[in-house]
Amino acid sequence: MNTDTESDDFRTRARSAVLAAVQGLTLAVAVLPCGVAFLVLTLVSVALIPVGVGLVTTPAVLTGVRALADARRKLAAEWCGVRIPVAYRPPPRSANPWTRTFALLRDPQVRRDVRWLPVDMTAGFVTALLPALLLFYPFEGFAVAAGLWRVTDGPYWYLFVPVGGPLTALAAAVPAAGLLVLAFRHTPRLMRLHFRLTRAVLGPADGELAERVRVLTETRRDAVDTSAAELRRIERDLHDGAQARLVAMGMDLGTIEMLVEHDPARAKKLLAQARRNSAEALEELRDLVRGIHPPVLAERGLGDAVRALALRLPLPAEVTVELPRRADAPVESAAYFAVSEVLTNAAKHSGADRVWVDVHHADGRLRITVTDNGRGGAAVGAGSGLAGVERRLGTFDGVLAVSSPVGGPTLVTMEIPCALS
Repeated sequence: MNTDTESDDFRTRARSAVLAAVQGLTLAVAVLPCGVAFLVLTLVSVALIPVGVGLVTTPAVLTGVRALADARRKLAAEWCGVRIPVAYRPPPRSANPWTRTFALLRDPQVRRDVRWLPVDMTAGFVTALLPALLLFYPFEGFAVAAGLWRVTDGPYWYLFVPVGGPLTALAAAVPAAGLLVLAFRHTPRLMRLHFRLTRAVLGPADGELAERVRVLTETRRDAVDTSAAELRRIERDLHDGAQARLVAMGMDLGTIEMLVEHDPARAKKLLAQARRNSAEALEELRDLVRGIHPPVLAERGLGDAVRALALRLPLPAEVTVELPRRADAPVESAAYFAVSEVLTNAAKHSGADRVWVDVHHADGRLRITVTDNGRGGAAVGAGSGLAGVERRLGTFDGVLAVSSPVGGPTLVTMEIPCALS
Protein backbone atom coordinates (compact mmCIF):
# COMPACT_ATOMS: atom_id res chain seq x y z
CA MET A 1 0.00 0.00 0.00
CA ASN A 2 2.77 2.44 0.97
CA THR A 3 4.73 1.51 -2.12
CA ASP A 4 1.76 2.26 -4.35
CA THR A 5 1.20 5.59 -2.60
CA GLU A 6 4.85 6.58 -2.98
CA SER A 7 4.77 5.54 -6.63
CA ASP A 8 1.67 7.66 -7.27
CA ASP A 9 3.26 10.59 -5.45
CA PHE A 10 6.42 10.27 -7.54
CA ARG A 11 4.44 10.18 -10.79
CA THR A 12 2.45 13.23 -9.72
CA ARG A 13 5.62 15.15 -8.90
CA ALA A 14 7.21 14.09 -12.17
CA ARG A 15 4.18 15.20 -14.19
CA SER A 16 4.05 18.53 -12.37
CA ALA A 17 7.76 19.12 -12.93
CA VAL A 18 7.66 18.24 -16.63
CA LEU A 19 4.50 20.31 -17.15
CA ALA A 20 6.01 23.35 -15.42
CA ALA A 21 9.20 23.01 -17.47
CA VAL A 22 7.31 22.76 -20.76
CA GLN A 23 5.08 25.70 -19.79
CA GLY A 24 8.07 27.80 -18.82
CA LEU A 25 9.95 26.97 -22.02
CA THR A 26 6.89 27.77 -24.13
CA LEU A 27 6.43 31.04 -22.29
CA ALA A 28 10.11 31.99 -22.63
CA VAL A 29 10.04 31.36 -26.36
CA ALA A 30 6.98 33.62 -26.69
CA VAL A 31 8.05 36.24 -24.13
CA LEU A 32 11.05 37.76 -25.86
CA PRO A 33 9.70 38.38 -29.39
CA CYS A 34 6.27 39.58 -28.24
CA GLY A 35 7.67 41.81 -25.49
CA VAL A 36 10.29 43.38 -27.76
CA ALA A 37 7.78 43.95 -30.56
CA PHE A 38 5.17 45.64 -28.37
CA LEU A 39 7.71 47.71 -26.47
CA VAL A 40 9.22 49.06 -29.69
CA LEU A 41 5.79 49.71 -31.20
CA THR A 42 4.65 51.52 -28.06
CA LEU A 43 7.72 53.77 -27.89
CA VAL A 44 7.58 54.62 -31.58
CA SER A 45 3.82 55.22 -31.51
CA VAL A 46 4.00 57.53 -28.48
CA ALA A 47 6.91 59.41 -30.05
CA LEU A 48 4.78 60.03 -33.16
CA ILE A 49 1.88 61.59 -31.21
CA PRO A 50 3.12 65.19 -31.75
CA VAL A 51 2.98 64.74 -35.54
CA GLY A 52 -0.50 63.19 -35.39
CA VAL A 53 0.34 59.66 -36.53
CA GLY A 54 0.57 58.39 -32.95
CA LEU A 55 -2.98 59.53 -32.23
CA VAL A 56 -4.18 56.83 -34.62
CA THR A 57 -1.65 54.09 -33.83
CA THR A 58 -1.29 54.41 -30.04
CA PRO A 59 -4.80 53.16 -29.11
CA ALA A 60 -4.34 50.10 -31.32
CA VAL A 61 -0.87 49.37 -29.93
CA LEU A 62 -1.98 49.80 -26.31
CA THR A 63 -4.95 47.52 -27.01
CA GLY A 64 -2.45 44.90 -28.17
CA VAL A 65 -0.37 45.39 -25.02
CA ARG A 66 -3.50 44.92 -22.92
CA ALA A 67 -4.35 41.73 -24.83
CA LEU A 68 -0.84 40.40 -24.11
CA ALA A 69 -1.17 41.28 -20.41
CA ASP A 70 -4.63 39.71 -20.25
CA ALA A 71 -3.26 36.51 -21.78
CA ARG A 72 -0.56 36.38 -19.09
CA ARG A 73 -3.17 36.95 -16.36
CA LYS A 74 -5.22 34.08 -17.76
CA LEU A 75 -2.20 31.74 -17.87
CA ALA A 76 -1.24 32.74 -14.32
CA ALA A 77 -4.69 31.73 -13.05
CA GLU A 78 -4.98 28.54 -15.11
CA TRP A 79 -1.45 27.20 -14.72
CA CYS A 80 -0.49 28.19 -11.18
CA GLY A 81 -3.61 29.59 -9.53
CA VAL A 82 -2.06 33.06 -9.25
CA ARG A 83 -4.82 35.67 -9.53
CA ILE A 84 -3.72 39.02 -10.91
CA PRO A 85 -6.30 41.76 -10.21
CA VAL A 86 -7.06 44.21 -12.98
CA ALA A 87 -8.37 47.78 -12.77
CA TYR A 88 -8.71 49.24 -16.26
CA ARG A 89 -10.75 52.39 -16.62
CA PRO A 90 -13.67 52.15 -19.06
CA PRO A 91 -12.53 53.19 -22.55
CA PRO A 92 -13.95 56.51 -23.76
CA ARG A 93 -16.76 56.25 -26.28
CA SER A 94 -15.72 59.46 -28.01
CA ALA A 95 -14.46 59.00 -31.54
CA ASN A 96 -11.99 61.85 -31.05
CA PRO A 97 -8.48 60.28 -31.47
CA TRP A 98 -6.94 62.83 -29.09
CA THR A 99 -9.45 62.00 -26.36
CA ARG A 100 -9.06 58.25 -26.77
CA THR A 101 -5.26 58.34 -26.86
CA PHE A 102 -4.75 60.47 -23.77
CA ALA A 103 -7.49 58.69 -21.84
CA LEU A 104 -5.55 55.46 -22.38
CA LEU A 105 -2.22 57.05 -21.48
CA ARG A 106 -3.70 58.42 -18.24
CA ASP A 107 -5.02 55.00 -17.21
CA PRO A 108 -2.75 53.68 -14.38
CA GLN A 109 -3.37 50.07 -15.45
CA VAL A 110 -2.29 50.81 -19.02
CA ARG A 111 0.89 52.43 -17.73
CA ARG A 112 1.56 49.33 -15.59
CA ASP A 113 1.11 47.17 -18.69
CA VAL A 114 3.74 49.20 -20.54
CA ARG A 115 6.17 49.11 -17.59
CA TRP A 116 5.67 45.36 -17.42
CA LEU A 117 7.02 44.81 -20.95
CA PRO A 118 10.75 45.45 -20.21
CA VAL A 119 10.47 43.53 -16.92
CA ASP A 120 8.92 40.60 -18.76
CA MET A 121 11.66 40.67 -21.39
CA THR A 122 14.40 40.43 -18.74
CA ALA A 123 13.50 39.03 -15.34
CA GLY A 124 10.34 37.46 -16.72
CA PHE A 125 12.30 35.68 -19.45
CA VAL A 126 14.80 34.30 -16.92
CA THR A 127 12.18 33.12 -14.43
CA ALA A 128 10.18 31.45 -17.21
CA LEU A 129 13.26 29.66 -18.53
CA LEU A 130 14.57 28.48 -15.14
CA PRO A 131 12.13 25.54 -14.74
CA ALA A 132 13.13 24.09 -18.11
CA LEU A 133 16.85 24.60 -17.40
CA LEU A 134 16.59 22.99 -13.98
CA LEU A 135 14.75 19.96 -15.34
CA PHE A 136 16.53 19.36 -18.65
CA TYR A 137 20.11 20.32 -17.79
CA PRO A 138 20.65 17.19 -15.61
CA PHE A 139 20.13 15.01 -18.66
CA GLU A 140 23.23 16.55 -20.19
CA GLY A 141 25.16 15.34 -17.15
CA PHE A 142 23.80 11.84 -17.63
CA ALA A 143 24.70 11.99 -21.33
CA VAL A 144 28.25 13.04 -20.38
CA ALA A 145 28.50 10.09 -18.01
CA ALA A 146 27.25 7.82 -20.79
CA GLY A 147 30.07 8.89 -23.12
CA LEU A 148 29.19 12.26 -24.62
CA TRP A 149 32.56 13.60 -23.47
CA ARG A 150 34.31 11.24 -25.92
CA VAL A 151 33.00 13.08 -29.00
CA THR A 152 34.08 16.54 -27.82
CA ASP A 153 37.37 18.26 -28.59
CA GLY A 154 39.30 19.43 -25.60
CA PRO A 155 38.20 19.52 -21.97
CA TYR A 156 34.47 19.33 -21.29
CA TRP A 157 33.00 21.08 -18.27
CA TYR A 158 29.71 20.11 -16.70
CA LEU A 159 28.95 22.62 -13.98
CA PHE A 160 32.13 22.61 -11.87
CA VAL A 161 33.30 19.14 -13.00
CA PRO A 162 36.04 19.01 -15.68
CA VAL A 163 35.37 15.85 -17.70
CA GLY A 164 38.42 14.25 -19.24
CA GLY A 165 37.96 10.52 -18.65
CA PRO A 166 35.55 7.82 -17.52
CA LEU A 167 35.88 8.61 -13.80
CA THR A 168 35.28 12.32 -14.16
CA ALA A 169 32.42 11.57 -16.56
CA LEU A 170 30.78 9.44 -13.89
CA ALA A 171 31.45 12.21 -11.38
CA ALA A 172 29.41 14.58 -13.58
CA ALA A 173 26.35 12.40 -13.02
CA VAL A 174 26.38 13.21 -9.27
CA PRO A 175 25.48 16.94 -9.53
CA ALA A 176 23.16 16.04 -12.41
CA ALA A 177 21.23 13.69 -10.12
CA GLY A 178 21.13 16.39 -7.43
CA LEU A 179 19.77 18.92 -9.92
CA LEU A 180 17.13 16.43 -11.06
CA VAL A 181 15.94 15.96 -7.48
CA LEU A 182 15.77 19.72 -7.02
CA ALA A 183 13.86 20.02 -10.30
CA PHE A 184 11.23 17.52 -9.21
CA ARG A 185 10.74 19.43 -5.98
CA HIS A 186 11.01 23.07 -7.05
CA THR A 187 10.21 23.40 -10.77
CA PRO A 188 6.49 24.18 -10.17
CA ARG A 189 7.52 26.72 -7.51
CA LEU A 190 9.80 28.45 -9.99
CA MET A 191 6.88 28.68 -12.42
CA ARG A 192 4.78 30.29 -9.70
CA LEU A 193 7.67 32.68 -9.03
CA HIS A 194 7.41 33.91 -12.61
CA PHE A 195 3.71 34.67 -12.26
CA ARG A 196 4.18 36.30 -8.86
CA LEU A 197 6.70 38.61 -10.48
CA THR A 198 4.10 39.35 -13.15
CA ARG A 199 1.49 40.07 -10.47
CA ALA A 200 3.88 42.41 -8.64
CA VAL A 201 4.24 44.54 -11.78
CA LEU A 202 0.76 44.26 -13.32
CA GLY A 203 -1.35 44.26 -10.14
CA PRO A 204 -2.81 47.53 -8.84
CA ALA A 205 -1.15 49.20 -5.88
CA ASP A 206 -2.72 49.23 -2.42
CA GLY A 207 -3.47 52.92 -2.80
CA GLU A 208 -5.59 52.29 -5.88
CA LEU A 209 -7.47 49.51 -4.14
CA ALA A 210 -8.09 51.83 -1.19
CA GLU A 211 -9.39 54.50 -3.58
CA ARG A 212 -11.68 51.94 -5.18
CA VAL A 213 -13.02 50.93 -1.76
CA ARG A 214 -13.64 54.61 -0.97
CA VAL A 215 -15.56 55.11 -4.22
CA LEU A 216 -17.65 51.99 -3.63
CA THR A 217 -18.39 53.14 -0.07
CA GLU A 218 -19.57 56.51 -1.35
CA THR A 219 -21.75 54.95 -4.03
CA ARG A 220 -23.28 52.60 -1.47
CA ARG A 221 -24.06 55.56 0.78
CA ASP A 222 -25.59 57.39 -2.18
CA ALA A 223 -27.68 54.30 -2.95
CA VAL A 224 -28.99 54.19 0.62
CA ASP A 225 -29.82 57.92 0.54
CA THR A 226 -31.51 57.54 -2.84
CA SER A 227 -33.58 54.61 -1.60
CA ALA A 228 -34.69 56.58 1.46
CA ALA A 229 -35.63 59.56 -0.70
CA GLU A 230 -37.52 57.26 -3.06
CA LEU A 231 -39.50 55.77 -0.16
CA ARG A 232 -40.38 59.28 1.05
CA ARG A 233 -41.52 60.22 -2.45
CA ILE A 234 -43.72 57.13 -2.70
CA GLU A 235 -45.23 57.88 0.71
CA ARG A 236 -45.89 61.51 -0.29
CA ASP A 237 -47.41 60.52 -3.64
CA LEU A 238 -49.70 58.00 -1.97
CA HIS A 239 -50.77 60.47 0.72
CA ASP A 240 -51.36 63.41 -1.59
CA GLY A 241 -52.68 61.49 -4.57
CA ALA A 242 -54.41 58.12 -4.53
CA GLN A 243 -55.10 58.12 -0.79
CA ALA A 244 -56.78 61.54 -0.91
CA ARG A 245 -58.94 60.47 -3.86
CA LEU A 246 -59.95 57.23 -2.14
CA VAL A 247 -60.93 59.16 1.02
CA ALA A 248 -63.00 61.58 -1.06
CA MET A 249 -64.62 58.67 -2.90
CA GLY A 250 -65.54 57.05 0.44
CA MET A 251 -67.16 60.28 1.62
CA ASP A 252 -69.09 60.53 -1.65
CA LEU A 253 -70.34 56.98 -1.28
CA GLY A 254 -71.53 57.78 2.27
CA THR A 255 -73.44 60.78 0.97
CA ILE A 256 -74.90 58.73 -1.87
CA GLU A 257 -76.12 56.16 0.63
CA MET A 258 -78.09 58.86 2.43
CA LEU A 259 -79.41 60.53 -0.74
CA VAL A 260 -80.27 57.52 -2.87
CA GLU A 261 -83.89 57.41 -1.64
CA HIS A 262 -84.58 61.14 -1.05
CA ASP A 263 -82.62 62.79 -3.91
CA PRO A 264 -81.85 60.23 -6.65
CA ALA A 265 -80.71 62.91 -9.14
CA ARG A 266 -78.01 64.25 -6.82
CA ALA A 267 -77.03 60.73 -5.84
CA LYS A 268 -76.57 59.92 -9.51
CA LYS A 269 -74.24 62.92 -9.97
CA LEU A 270 -72.20 61.89 -6.93
CA LEU A 271 -71.93 58.34 -8.32
CA ALA A 272 -70.50 59.71 -11.57
CA GLN A 273 -68.03 61.80 -9.57
CA ALA A 274 -67.04 58.76 -7.47
CA ARG A 275 -66.48 56.78 -10.66
CA ARG A 276 -64.19 59.52 -12.01
CA ASN A 277 -62.29 59.63 -8.71
CA SER A 278 -61.80 55.86 -8.78
CA ALA A 279 -60.49 55.99 -12.35
CA GLU A 280 -58.11 58.83 -11.50
CA ALA A 281 -56.91 57.03 -8.34
CA LEU A 282 -56.29 53.88 -10.37
CA GLU A 283 -54.31 55.85 -12.97
CA GLU A 284 -52.21 57.47 -10.24
CA LEU A 285 -51.51 54.08 -8.69
CA ARG A 286 -50.45 52.74 -12.07
CA ASP A 287 -48.12 55.71 -12.56
CA LEU A 288 -46.71 55.13 -9.09
CA VAL A 289 -46.11 51.43 -9.76
CA ARG A 290 -44.54 52.29 -13.11
CA GLY A 291 -42.19 54.66 -11.32
CA ILE A 292 -41.14 51.95 -8.86
CA HIS A 293 -40.69 49.07 -11.32
CA PRO A 294 -42.43 49.20 -14.70
CA PRO A 295 -44.39 46.02 -15.54
CA VAL A 296 -42.97 45.97 -19.07
CA LEU A 297 -39.45 45.88 -17.59
CA ALA A 298 -40.29 42.95 -15.33
CA GLU A 299 -42.14 41.01 -18.00
CA ARG A 300 -40.26 41.72 -21.23
CA GLY A 301 -36.83 43.02 -20.25
CA LEU A 302 -34.75 46.13 -20.75
CA GLY A 303 -34.96 46.29 -24.54
CA ASP A 304 -38.76 46.47 -24.73
CA ALA A 305 -38.89 48.76 -21.69
CA VAL A 306 -36.58 51.26 -23.43
CA ARG A 307 -38.69 51.01 -26.59
CA ALA A 308 -41.75 51.81 -24.47
CA LEU A 309 -39.95 54.87 -23.08
CA ALA A 310 -39.15 56.02 -26.60
CA LEU A 311 -42.80 55.71 -27.67
CA ARG A 312 -43.86 58.09 -24.87
CA LEU A 313 -41.36 60.77 -25.92
CA PRO A 314 -42.74 63.90 -27.63
CA LEU A 315 -40.03 63.65 -30.33
CA PRO A 316 -39.07 60.83 -32.72
CA ALA A 317 -36.69 58.25 -31.25
CA GLU A 318 -34.83 55.40 -32.92
CA VAL A 319 -33.97 52.48 -30.62
CA THR A 320 -31.45 49.71 -31.41
CA VAL A 321 -31.22 46.79 -28.99
CA GLU A 322 -28.78 43.87 -29.14
CA LEU A 323 -29.27 41.86 -25.95
CA PRO A 324 -29.31 38.08 -26.49
CA ARG A 325 -30.27 37.50 -22.85
CA ARG A 326 -31.34 39.48 -19.80
CA ALA A 327 -29.27 41.09 -17.08
CA ASP A 328 -30.04 40.84 -13.38
CA ALA A 329 -33.19 42.70 -12.29
CA PRO A 330 -31.36 45.39 -10.23
CA VAL A 331 -29.06 46.16 -13.18
CA GLU A 332 -32.00 46.36 -15.59
CA SER A 333 -33.85 48.67 -13.21
CA ALA A 334 -30.86 51.00 -12.80
CA ALA A 335 -30.28 51.09 -16.56
CA TYR A 336 -33.97 51.72 -17.27
CA PHE A 337 -34.31 54.70 -14.93
CA ALA A 338 -30.97 56.09 -16.11
CA VAL A 339 -32.17 55.99 -19.72
CA SER A 340 -35.51 57.48 -18.65
CA GLU A 341 -33.76 60.44 -17.00
CA VAL A 342 -31.48 61.04 -19.99
CA LEU A 343 -34.39 60.88 -22.46
CA THR A 344 -36.42 63.25 -20.29
CA ASN A 345 -33.51 65.72 -20.27
CA ALA A 346 -33.20 65.45 -24.04
CA ALA A 347 -36.91 66.10 -24.55
CA LYS A 348 -37.08 69.06 -22.12
CA HIS A 349 -33.78 70.87 -22.46
CA SER A 350 -31.85 69.91 -25.59
CA GLY A 351 -34.04 71.44 -28.28
CA ALA A 352 -33.48 68.30 -30.34
CA ASP A 353 -35.91 67.02 -32.96
CA ARG A 354 -34.60 63.42 -32.92
CA VAL A 355 -33.04 60.96 -30.46
CA TRP A 356 -31.10 57.74 -31.03
CA VAL A 357 -30.74 55.04 -28.36
CA ASP A 358 -28.38 52.07 -28.67
CA VAL A 359 -28.43 49.23 -26.11
CA HIS A 360 -26.00 46.33 -26.36
CA HIS A 361 -23.77 44.05 -24.30
CA ALA A 362 -20.08 43.50 -25.07
CA ASP A 363 -16.91 42.63 -23.14
CA GLY A 364 -18.87 41.92 -19.96
CA ARG A 365 -20.51 45.36 -19.94
CA LEU A 366 -23.99 46.66 -20.63
CA ARG A 367 -23.45 49.73 -22.83
CA ILE A 368 -26.17 52.27 -23.55
CA THR A 369 -25.70 55.38 -25.68
CA VAL A 370 -28.28 58.15 -26.06
CA THR A 371 -27.61 60.68 -28.81
CA ASP A 372 -29.62 63.77 -29.71
CA ASN A 373 -29.12 66.48 -32.33
CA GLY A 374 -29.92 69.33 -29.98
CA ARG A 375 -28.00 72.44 -28.96
CA GLY A 376 -25.50 70.64 -26.70
CA GLY A 377 -23.91 72.08 -23.59
CA ALA A 378 -25.04 69.28 -21.24
CA ALA A 379 -22.73 68.49 -18.33
CA VAL A 380 -22.79 66.36 -15.21
CA GLY A 381 -23.73 68.44 -12.17
CA ALA A 382 -25.09 71.35 -14.19
CA GLY A 383 -28.68 70.87 -13.01
CA SER A 384 -29.46 68.46 -15.83
CA GLY A 385 -30.14 65.45 -13.63
CA LEU A 386 -27.05 63.67 -14.95
CA ALA A 387 -25.42 63.74 -11.52
CA GLY A 388 -28.24 61.54 -10.23
CA VAL A 389 -27.75 59.19 -13.16
CA GLU A 390 -24.04 58.98 -12.36
CA ARG A 391 -24.80 58.10 -8.73
CA ARG A 392 -27.35 55.48 -9.78
CA LEU A 393 -24.84 53.81 -12.12
CA GLY A 394 -22.05 54.10 -9.55
CA THR A 395 -24.00 51.82 -7.23
CA PHE A 396 -23.26 49.01 -9.70
CA ASP A 397 -19.70 50.15 -10.44
CA GLY A 398 -20.98 51.71 -13.64
CA VAL A 399 -19.81 54.90 -15.33
CA LEU A 400 -21.36 57.82 -17.19
CA ALA A 401 -19.62 59.75 -19.97
CA VAL A 402 -21.04 62.88 -21.59
CA SER A 403 -19.84 64.47 -24.81
CA SER A 404 -21.88 67.61 -25.50
CA PRO A 405 -20.06 70.42 -27.29
CA VAL A 406 -21.91 73.70 -27.69
CA GLY A 407 -24.01 73.42 -30.81
CA GLY A 408 -24.41 69.66 -30.37
CA PRO A 409 -24.78 66.84 -30.82
CA THR A 410 -24.98 65.38 -27.31
CA LEU A 411 -23.74 61.82 -26.72
CA VAL A 412 -24.41 60.24 -23.32
CA THR A 413 -22.77 56.87 -22.72
CA MET A 414 -23.63 54.60 -19.77
CA GLU A 415 -21.77 51.40 -18.92
CA ILE A 416 -22.53 48.84 -16.21
CA PRO A 417 -20.36 45.73 -15.75
CA CYS A 418 -22.67 42.72 -15.70
CA ALA A 419 -23.26 39.28 -17.12
CA LEU A 420 -26.34 38.22 -19.07
CA SER A 421 -28.27 35.18 -17.93
